[in-house]
Amino acid sequence: MSAAKPLNIYGTELNSRLLVGSALYPSPQVMQDSIKASGAQIVTLSLSRQNPQANGGASFWEMIQSLGLHLLPNTAGCHSSKEAVNMAKMSRELFQTDWVKLELVGDDYNLQPDPIELVKTTEILLNDGFKVLPYCTDDLVIARHLIELGCKVIMPWGSPIGTGKGLLNPYALQAIRDRFPEVTLIVDSGIGKPSHAIQALEMGVDAILLNTAIAHAHQPVKMAQAFAKAIEAGRLAYEAGPMSERSTASPSTPTLDQPFWHQVNVG
Repeated sequence: MSAAKPLNIYGTELNSRLLVGSALYPSPQVMQDSIKASGAQIVTLSLSRQNPQANGGASFWEMIQSLGLHLLPNTAGCHSSKEAVNMAKMSRELFQTDWVKLELVGDDYNLQPDPIELVKTTEILLNDGFKVLPYCTDDLVIARHLIELGCKVIMPWGSPIGTGKGLLNPYALQAIRDRFPEVTLIVDSGIGKPSHAIQALEMGVDAILLNTAIAHAHQPVKMAQAFAKAIEAGRLAYEAGPMSERSTASPSTPTLDQPFWHQVNVG
């Protein structure tokens, strides 16, 4: 997948605008095949989801390494700043990257990010040399605070994680896009169908991060291919410039001097 303007993650330029997760797949082989089919150049992973028994964590790590992709460790499952900072530091040491997708659960019912802990932890990690990709709600003010701290990338949700409901509030996402055009904007969570990804890319979102929509599909590899094509289509549409909506109909074929439009007098 290619685009005229590459995706920029803290100075690293990438051709793919699809980021994928490494959890929930029916088997390790399906995971590998799906990630390859997606064309993604970034894969997310978490220390909290690795199996420490029977060298499971090591084998999983070797499998991810074999893909040759950029790694984006996350702090999935963390509820406090202290937990998230500790996990980020362990991930940096293990995965040899200063990138971190910062996740802080604020509510166990809908897994909404905790905005207060998120802002506080973002500042701590940025000061410690991390390149933070914060997972947040689609709140413009929270986005502003994160950007003012120094985030070059923000990752608002489309809808709660795992719901597959798509973009519940396109207006809010568009407001963030319009207000901060210089920031890399990645929609993370809630994307359930390729059409959701197209909608996001058409409005100027830079990329999509998803996991469940591919991993839980009946045929994950085919779904990964579908998302790859959808994201390419959405980006091309954004660059081409979609037509403006109108409140009244307008003919697509000129009617002037067309013989089948001649008035017929009756009687």
